[in-house]
Amino acid sequence: MTQALDRLQIGIIADPNCFVPDIIGVYTAFCDAPNCDIHFLWKHTNSQKNSESFGMVHPFPIHATTTFADCPQNLDVLCVGASTPNLWSDEETLAFLADRGGRAKYIIGICAGSLTLAAAGLLTGYRATTNFQAIEALAPFGAIPVAGGHVVVDRNRFTAGPVTGSFEAGLMVLAELRGEEAAKEAELTMEYAPHPPYGTGSPELAGPELTQKLMQRYEPFANQFRAMLQKAAERLMMTKT
Repeated sequence: MTQALDRLQIGIIADPNCFVPDIIGVYTAFCDAPNCDIHFLWKHTNSQKNSESFGMVHPFPIHATTTFADCPQNLDVLCVGASTPNLWSDEETLAFLADRGGRAKYIIGICAGSLTLAAAGLLTGYRATTNFQAIEALAPFGAIPVAGGHVVVDRNRFTAGPVTGSFEAGLMVLAELRGEEAAKEAELTMEYAPHPPYGTGSPELAGPELTQKLMQRYEPFANQFRAMLQKAAERLMMTKT
């Protein structure tokens, strides 16, 4: 007789400025999992366009399915992808993340989503990573920065770089909750076998010239990030004293 599976509660932050590729991998990993509820979480469920996300020219329409108020108290997974720096000073969102994240079985931070988790106090004392441009920004929050481009696992915290990191962290957490065989089936279902056409998906592969070009392109965002990160780190220090 097959043992009944506990129903999983998966929460994915879907704020107006979320970078959709950072959350789609986690969603894809769990979308076919049996006995699983996926909640796209925000303050409201109105339709919105994430037009401010990293200066996107073509905004992606998005809306949450579950409000913070209606979110289950105990999540199996809480996932946060990249967003704009405004999230790091959003007291309502940070309080929600601290509350649900403090009880969640597993927490996933993708790209700058790791910085949001850190701002909520959820990575203090944990090894963690984010996008390569912002690795050192984790340290002021008490996290232990890890470079290298791989998913970093520290206890129940899974952090990764952008886009492909979402798929990889999602599959790894699925294996924790449903077993390795379920994760293997999900990986095959989505045919997750990346074949990068240009082989420039990390600073080491891209080389210094292309890496520097990209850093210069995002310098205006980096300056904004630094100021907001400092304020967020100071806020976290004050809440812990």
